[in-house]
Amino acid sequence: MKVLVVGNGGREHAILWKVSQSPLVKGLYCAKGNGGTAKIAQNVSIEPTNVKALADFAQSEGIDFTIVGPEAPLVAGLVDEFESRGLKVFGPSQRASMLEGSKAFAKEFMQKYGIPTAEFHTFEDPQRAKNFIKDFGVPVVIKADGLASGKGVFVCKSYEEALRAIDNLMIKKALGEAGSKVVVEEFLEGEEASYIVMLNGDSYVPLPTSQDHKRLLDGDKGPNTGGMGAYSPNPFVDEVTEKAIRELIIERVIKGLREEGIYYRGFLYAGLMLTKDGPKVLEFNVRLGDPEAQPLLMRIKGDFLQILLDFYEGKPVSLEIDPRHTLCVVLASKGYPEKPEDGKEIIGLEEVERMEDVVVFHAGTELKNGRVYTKGGRVLNVCAWGKNLRGARERAYEAIEKISFEGMHYRKDIGYRAFLALQGSR
Repeated sequence: MKVLVVGNGGREHAILWKVSQSPLVKGLYCAKGNGGTAKIAQNVSIEPTNVKALADFAQSEGIDFTIVGPEAPLVAGLVDEFESRGLKVFGPSQRASMLEGSKAFAKEFMQKYGIPTAEFHTFEDPQRAKNFIKDFGVPVVIKADGLASGKGVFVCKSYEEALRAIDNLMIKKALGEAGSKVVVEEFLEGEEASYIVMLNGDSYVPLPTSQDHKRLLDGDKGPNTGGMGAYSPNPFVDEVTEKAIRELIIERVIKGLREEGIYYRGFLYAGLMLTKDGPKVLEFNVRLGDPEAQPLLMRIKGDFLQILLDFYEGKPVSLEIDPRHTLCVVLASKGYPEKPEDGKEIIGLEEVERMEDVVVFHAGTELKNGRVYTKGGRVLNVCAWGKNLRGARERAYEAIEKISFEGMHYRKDIGYRAFLALQGSR
């Protein structure tokens, strides 16, 4: 069968890598793709948000199944367009995608259906937001209402920081219309967790647990990014915690969607804070996380395409999970996340690709005349398996030492919170 993956990041390369292992595949396409996807699929020069052009291509090419990677095409209504033409596509509808498309919508949905989350208030007037924060106090979290590629969340520890965030979002429009409305919410403390499920109506299948690293710099310092690394499994999600996540969050989301008359089929990502009062939702995403997808997909055994097709059709599926640990480190361009530099040649990929227990997923790359160049902020995802987290981490960083490009930077502490916790439990 012919399969199309929509997107051009590391998550999409990982999806293609996993799907390409299926004997069902007869043709593999990626829109718009990158330098890595070009090696295993035919890149299609259509922007992921050009919904009509993608649907036209899927029809004319006879695509049998489409998997949507990023959030923007989902929020733009790609699934609705494809389904209106009788095309099979895995992802939620435009209405269902509002869980990520609008922070205010998601918070109000959680409030309505008793899903634990931080106390929040929504503002469209910057002065009212500032006045509220003055009374509310700091630390406080300020979020752009719309899509911002992971860069629209500001953890403000001082009143001055909060004022700057409001000005940047609402007055200077640093993130465009995404910041026209903001959500101001209480700061939650605890360990973060990414909990992702495949959802089809009332049925869901959890994927392995993981933890993302959002901040740019070591020690969780610097600005928020789309994610600088991730690992799986997450040691902070034990059986008791996972049971609470399912009952208090996932199953209440399903109930709420049903009551709202929204049919949801696709991946649902709950970004969580594991507080002393239990798990609370920081945000919902309506797709696989990036970079969480990379270590997660490495742990799923078997024919992932067949699993997705069966789940799409409403058949019962179960996942066989590799017991090994996986860890992913993002290599970024100079200037990321504000103004990343492009066009730098990447050296050392061939040597790394020969290493055992290592996979490199491309994100912001471009293939020109047989050479790979940077084209974007997050450039490569260097991922590894290990018998334990330490082994996976050592292998990933060993591989990174063989890669270089001008301005390359990355976090050197991916997984550090898990190591601190393991040391503390001894």
